[in-house]
Amino acid sequence: MLNFAQPQWLLLIFLIPVFFIAYAVTRKLRKRRIRRFGDETLVEALMPSRSRSKGWVRLVLFSIGFLFLSVGLSRPQIGAKLKEHKTKGAEIMIALDVSNSMLAEDYSPNRLERAKLSISRIVDRLRDDRIGLIVFAGNAFVQLPITTDYVSAKMFLNSISTESVPVQGTAMGDAINTAVRSFSAQSEKSRAVIVITDGENHEDDPVEAARNAAQAGVRVYTIGVGSVEGQPIPMNGELLKDRDGNIVVTRLDEDVLKEVAASGNGLYVHAGNNEFGLGPVIESIRKLDQEEFESVVFEEFDEQYMYFLAIALVFFVVEMLIGERRFGKKFF
Repeated sequence: MLNFAQPQWLLLIFLIPVFFIAYAVTRKLRKRRIRRFGDETLVEALMPSRSRSKGWVRLVLFSIGFLFLSVGLSRPQIGAKLKEHKTKGAEIMIALDVSNSMLAEDYSPNRLERAKLSISRIVDRLRDDRIGLIVFAGNAFVQLPITTDYVSAKMFLNSISTESVPVQGTAMGDAINTAVRSFSAQSEKSRAVIVITDGENHEDDPVEAARNAAQAGVRVYTIGVGSVEGQPIPMNGELLKDRDGNIVVTRLDEDVLKEVAASGNGLYVHAGNNEFGLGPVIESIRKLDQEEFESVVFEEFDEQYMYFLAIALVFFVVEMLIGERRFGKKFF
């Protein structure tokens, strides 16, 4: 199959008719000048070596060379476009808490940015696994569906902030349910949900959601972010306060996260400053039975532009060697 990597260069082909029109106009104007100079037949007789037809021959050769040059610049490629690709790995949905409590600065620079950095480093270590992103606060939605496109995953990750979900809160159960519904139809065994949060759930029952996920064959892992002692939440240059004017302190609720992980047949890890916790979780997921995934991918095309440019060069050289004079009947 023929493909053009830069098809805009093919527009140069439309200049070829312009070459013929311009050359015809030039020849007509030249004849007019000859008539002003003197009798046309006499002037032609004074230039017996000039060829009338070789100009057109040179133009045809130049146009053919220009055609091949345009095609060459458009980078023609050949090769099969689609190919079935089989890989073995796990499907991992990461549910990231983006509520305002994730702005607490018990990690540098804050909980949310530290979590995003850790996820980015884990993505760099993935090979054949599939990954998806879910953000949640008062409700949850899929930021990135299950994919093996790690570059896109990191791009979506960088765009996440506390404004990604307009409704505040911590609907951990909704995040787990959304993650379970987001796995592909090919996955049955090695499916895992990693919930990264401070554990202050106020919206639903995450333990029940984790139990339902385990029954569906999905393991639920939790990573606790924050400190048990608690930290204030900086907002717009000052500390967040409640309706009574008291400073809001967000604390890590390890008991809930441990219970969620136990109900989801997973593992709970408290995020540290050096080891955030994703490393041990990923190692645990790799021990699961890896599944074989089938996908259709694009094959790399073979470049063919050099052949077209070489043919164009041959025509240009021949065009220059022809000249304007007639071929003599005798060489000596």
